[in-house]
Amino acid sequence: MLNMNFSERLVVETHLMPWLPSPIEGIERKLLARENAESGHATSIVRYAAGARFAPHSHPHGEEIFVLDGIFSDENGDYPAGSYIRNPAGSSHTPFSKRGCTLFVKCAQFTEGDTSSVRINTNHALWYPGQGGLKVMPLHSFEGENTALVQWPENERFLPHRHFGGEEILVLSGTFMDEYGQYPALSWLRSPHMSQHHPFVKEKTLILVKVGHLPVA
Repeated sequence: MLNMNFSERLVVETHLMPWLPSPIEGIERKLLARENAESGHATSIVRYAAGARFAPHSHPHGEEIFVLDGIFSDENGDYPAGSYIRNPAGSSHTPFSKRGCTLFVKCAQFTEGDTSSVRINTNHALWYPGQGGLKVMPLHSFEGENTALVQWPENERFLPHRHFGGEEILVLSGTFMDEYGQYPALSWLRSPHMSQHHPFVKEKTLILVKVGHLPVA
């Protein structure tokens, strides 16, 4: 197992990690959290070389994807950088990339009863006003779990707050900060239930954030 203690705060600078081969030719990974070798709960950065493809397969417990660069594809369509995808439990597909792509992938982490299939090209979706100068783009919500993009303007500061059900952040651009440190682009943070911090930025920053999904015990 890797990083499966959800009561611990984690910070991983994924840009410093080496790429590791996967069982599929042309596909490499950076493993962030993993329950078993090739099944169960997993969070990874995944890179497809041009022309790489998976065999048809199902997702017994769901799959969540954010396309970081390139174009990801399956038999249902093409998903450019900035696409957010949810494949619910029991779904199946045959993914590939003609020109190569990099993905943030979370497997087997769906709440029971969450059966939504989601396809959002965030390059064309609407932003909504958040606290202060923040802009928020909601991506998915289910029973207290919420996923969104959050855009921070220069020198923005958020109120100190706690996270019921924890918080997970992938920094997409800029540098995210709080009283514990500074987190450049492609940093992955996971904070446990009822953790607290006082986040801020100095430069324009974009984060992918999920809250309310970690164990509360």
